[in-house]
Amino acid sequence: MGTFDRLLRTIVALVIGYLWWTGTISGGLGVGLAILAVVLLLTSAISFCPLYRPLGLSTCGHCK
Repeated sequence: MGTFDRLLRTIVALVIGYLWWTGTISGGLGVGLAILAVVLLLTSAISFCPLYRPLGLSTCGHCK
C-alpha cells in the first residue's frame, strides 16, 4: 500500500469518525460508516488491504 493510499484512508476515516462523533451521521448508516472507518484505519496502520491481492491491485510504486 502506497503512502498516498494510507494517507487518504486515514483522512477519510477521521472525517467519518468526526461526523459520527458529532451526530451528523447516525442510525444504521452511522454504524456502517463507523465500521468502515475502523477498517480503513486498520488497513492503513498495517499497510495492507486484503482486497488488493485477489484483485491484483497495488498502490505501492516499488512493491510487487
